[in-house]
Amino acid sequence: MTAGLVGPLEIKSLAFGGNGVARFGGQVVFVRGAVPGDVVWGRVLIKKKRFAEVEAIRFEQSSTQRCEPLCPVFGECGGCQWQMLPYAQQLQYKEQIFPDILARHCGIEGEQISIILESPTAWNYRSRVQFKCRGLDDGQLLIGFYRPGSHFVVDAPTCPVAAPVFNRLLPRLRRLFHKTSCVDQITQIDMETGDFEQVRLVVHYRGSDERVLRQILAPLLREDSLAVFVKVGRRGHLHQLGGPRQLTIEVDEPPLQLAYAAGGFSQINLAQNRRMVAEALRMAAPESDWRVLDLYCGMGNFSLPFARRVKELIAVEDFAGSVAQGAENAQQNCIDNLEFHARSACGAYAAFEGTDGFDLVVLDPPRSGAKEVVADLVARQVKRILYVSCDPMTLARDLKVLLSGGYRLVESLPIDMFPQTWHLESLSLLVRD
Repeated sequence: MTAGLVGPLEIKSLAFGGNGVARFGGQVVFVRGAVPGDVVWGRVLIKKKRFAEVEAIRFEQSSTQRCEPLCPVFGECGGCQWQMLPYAQQLQYKEQIFPDILARHCGIEGEQISIILESPTAWNYRSRVQFKCRGLDDGQLLIGFYRPGSHFVVDAPTCPVAAPVFNRLLPRLRRLFHKTSCVDQITQIDMETGDFEQVRLVVHYRGSDERVLRQILAPLLREDSLAVFVKVGRRGHLHQLGGPRQLTIEVDEPPLQLAYAAGGFSQINLAQNRRMVAEALRMAAPESDWRVLDLYCGMGNFSLPFARRVKELIAVEDFAGSVAQGAENAQQNCIDNLEFHARSACGAYAAFEGTDGFDLVVLDPPRSGAKEVVADLVARQVKRILYVSCDPMTLARDLKVLLSGGYRLVESLPIDMFPQTWHLESLSLLVRD
């Protein structure tokens, strides 16, 4: 395969990462923007010995599976990859991709892998969005997302996967910053919301005078349900300009209310997060005399629901702000059998196992997975592990270690937390034979 336009490429399947898959000249080709049934010509972006990556340029034949994307800038914006597929087809391909990864990388096949848990809604589900910004010479502020593979900001008039309240704020923010001295000093605006119609903005500002920014944002500061923070510079601290300090989400039944502050973390699909927590409780089936260790616990998304069902729970998170928030959430929900600790997950089992050890360890690591932690849990022969993953590839890597270390996979449940994209969440329960 030579550089330039190549084809025709007949797309046979979709790969993890969102690209269509074809073969050309005996080589696997991953095609951006293509779906099964398409026949395309494309421009070579990456050429390797075993594969190539191509961008679809000309469609010789369009798949019958295609639908009209809702987003006016879909294809330019790098936020979503699969809006051209109906949601039913998206689920179908995710349900094929997830077990294929586990089968190829750690030999898992059969009934242990459950049917994918679909999202209650395919649109307007994102409760947190990072909008990239760029000021133009004519005084306009572009607010949108980076074009794939670049730092070029594509202006997004609306975002159909974002919460409706965010889309109502976008034109207001454009008007407030239009032709101001700050228009070329705003690099990003984060929007977050909870379950109670409150909104938080974090404005990333590379200027030096916050007073000017406060004057521009004054109309927003007068709204009780809207909090505004400013972050100066890449590593700067957050400064609150006005509004409530925290946002609140609900999980479990009867509902627990969990607050998280600016700079903290919550899942972006709140309705699906509640279903995920319920599935985690179903799979693990905690008993009243158990001790549980929750690693990478955040502000208590799994910690509090599990704690109200067991004897004792130890929650570990290396971000001190989330630990303080988790302890406050436990107090506000009158749960007193759990402790939050700010430290690394590595070595946490040994630090807190006491004389009885733990009956269950819950892992909810970042995309990089929990390689060192998993090796430690194998060495300590932990009874049960519930692994919450946001990346099937690192999950497969870590499951391989657990399976070779004497564990049996009871169930793995793929969860669609991110409709219109190729991303996948999952829950996996393992027990030691």
